[in-house]
Amino acid sequence: MPRKKTAVITGSTSGIGLAIAKAFAAEQWRVIVNSFTDAPQDHAIARSLAEEHAAEVAYVQADMSRSEDCRTLVAIAAEKFGSVDVLVNNAGIQHVAPVEEFPPQMWDAIIAINLTSAFHTTSAAIPLMKKLGWGRIINIASAHGLVASPFKSAYVAAKHGVLGMTKTVALEVATSGITCNAICPGYVLTPLVEAQIPDQMKAHDMDREAVIREVMLRKQPTKQFITVEQVAATALFLCSDAAAQINGTHVSIDGGWTAE
Repeated sequence: MPRKKTAVITGSTSGIGLAIAKAFAAEQWRVIVNSFTDAPQDHAIARSLAEEHAAEVAYVQADMSRSEDCRTLVAIAAEKFGSVDVLVNNAGIQHVAPVEEFPPQMWDAIIAINLTSAFHTTSAAIPLMKKLGWGRIINIASAHGLVASPFKSAYVAAKHGVLGMTKTVALEVATSGITCNAICPGYVLTPLVEAQIPDQMKAHDMDREAVIREVMLRKQPTKQFITVEQVAATALFLCSDAAAQINGTHVSIDGGWTAE
């Protein structure tokens, strides 16, 4: 039988990360689910995925704001399942405020979790992938990795950095059977985006419906939120043989936002 491959997905107990974990489990991959909370429901999510898909799924607690935790996550995954074949850097947080009012501690946290964590996990995973002669690194970036919006200085800076790192890593591993790509979703109605709405209401002095219509979906020509399942399907595709020569680039799933 072919060796089962292992996918490590950071920040994967909700939203896009959870959808990606479900997609890989459904395809019988071994899956590492991660969050920083280590709550009973985190472990329950892993058990539920394992039972639903008859797959090997484990929860590993790691705080993506801590470099040691990022690297330990990869090491635990390799110890538990024997390999790290796919790394999906998905963990992220958000804060919305003008630059002059942006809390410095929030800037530091966003850069650490959205950008620096991907460096540490990738650095730890590449040697393992090189030993196998195969690997896929997928960074969940954002349309904000390509364009900017007001009041999101830290997030935009982090996601632009993710795209730069994606290109650099791709060039470094190009002859090792490893690819590194980014997915750039537009607005996906996840808990992270849902949590932004009150801040956007305050920043723009709008009600909820107006923020969704005039701030969020205004930039997406289709006027529809992206679904987590669409992002997950793209991640699976990037791990397929058909995507073997897709390297060092991004896939936009934004309803046409960045076409303008």
